[in-house]
Amino acid sequence: MLDTNPTEDCKRAFAALRSGDAANFCPFSCFVNGEPAAAVSAVTPLPSDTGDANRGYRVHPLFVSVTPGMRLAACDGREPSQAAP
Repeated sequence: MLDTNPTEDCKRAFAALRSGDAANFCPFSCFVNGEPAAAVSAVTPLPSDTGDANRGYRVHPLFVSVTPGMRLAACDGREPSQAAP
């Protein structure tokens, strides 16, 4: 069987993002290897035992945008051929 990097959690997150059933996804500013990027993230309120409305949020990055220095490769390390211009 071919090795693959996407985890089951990643596949579920992608399915939820595509379905439109969840409203807690947003782009979140980040850096990838020092390069500016954006991460599609799930944002959920932190639980609070005190009922405090200002309890904060959990930001869980799911997918990151492409950066100029990003290298795409198959699981075996082979790079895909370049796309036509």
